[in-house]
Order: sequence, then C-alpha cells, then structure tokens
Amino acid sequence: MQRLSFSLFPGICLLCGCPSRRALDLCAPCAAGLPLLTTACDRCALPLPAPGICGQCLQHPPPFAVALAACHHRQPVAGMIHRLKYGGDLAQAAPLAALLAQRLQTRIDPLPEALVPVPLHWRRRLRRGFNQALELALPLGRMLDVPVAANLVKRARATPFQVGLARAERRRNLASAFRVCARALPRHIALIDDVITTGSTVSALSRCLREAGVARIEVWAVARAGLAN
Repeated sequence: MQRLSFSLFPGICLLCGCPSRRALDLCAPCAAGLPLLTTACDRCALPLPAPGICGQCLQHPPPFAVALAACHHRQPVAGMIHRLKYGGDLAQAAPLAALLAQRLQTRIDPLPEALVPVPLHWRRRLRRGFNQALELALPLGRMLDVPVAANLVKRARATPFQVGLARAERRRNLASAFRVCARALPRHIALIDDVITTGSTVSALSRCLREAGVARIEVWAVARAGLAN
C-alpha cells in the first residue's frame, strides 16, 4: 500500500525537486550526498578525525552528559536549516528531524523521558512566527514516541544573536537567560536544537536545568559546526 501511494503521489525532493518516492522528502541520490557526521567528540559532538573526547571537553567538561548531531553544518543541510529558520519553510523540519532519528537508530542507552526544544524569547518567536527547535522536536517526538515538553523552560531574557561573538562573550550574553517554568521535572531529558555552534546556548540551558534538579541532560541537534565555523 505504501509503495502504491508513492507511485500515485511520489513526493518531491526538497533539494533537487525530483520525485522522492520515499516517506522522507529527499530522493535517494540527494540523501546519499548528505554530510553525515560519523566521527565526533563523545561529549560535545565536535567533528574529530577519530573517536574520542576533544581537548576543550577534557579541560572544561560541559554541563550536559552527551551531545550528538546527525550532520556536519555544511551544504546542503546548512541550506535546509537556513530555509527553515529564516525562510519559514516548515516543510524542511520533518526531513531534518528524520536525519536526527536516523542518527539515533544505533543508540543503546534508554531514551529520555522528554524532548525539550531550546526556547526562543517571545519577541523573537513573535517576529519569526515559530520556534525552529520546536518544529524539529515535534516530528522527532512522534518518530521516537517520546513526549515534547515545550513549556518546561523559557527564555527569560532576550539576548543578541550569538553569531560572531567569542566564547566568553557568548557565555556572558547567556547569563541568566533561561528560567525553568515547571515544578515537576523529568529526570532525563534531551535538548533539541537545529545547530550546535560553540555549545554556549545549550550549556547555559543545561546549567539552568541541572540547578533545577534534572539528573541527565543530553543535547541533540541536526548539525554540528566545526572549529572553523
């Protein structure tokens, strides 16, 4: 039945515009060319030439237990994220979430009790019209059968864009930026975001949640930037 439905309504690849003929709106050739992240730091998901823990995490362990990302922050994935985030193309969210779900297929640890999208300040969300992290978390939650806790934490203070800031500036920029809203918190959560750049945002959010009593925090993102980014 599924094969027949794809014959009648083949779907359109979001990258090349050809019929995808798959549940994922990416044709097989385009999907084969994605920059999947196969070797990364075991703690922060920084791309590495070999498995292990990066120097930064050895010197300054992050406040979350582990981070993972599906892809390098390169084209065409970077373009898909940009179209979602700044172009309002919500059709990009499901295939990006599917890439993250695919990355989790080899996971042997228990799944978290809840997925927590990294929140936007209400003014930025009003201007954008949506939170891209939430748009990714919703289909991912359905794929994994894990609830999405969108209102567990909020961005209490608007902060300037992080792009172009040094690591220390990013940390100062995010001080006291988040506030936990729920009284009963899951013991194990995964933060969901589109891209991990330096990790400053998810680190600040993780510190806030740890102080509130969350025992294990993971960070899941579609893409991870390298040091040159």
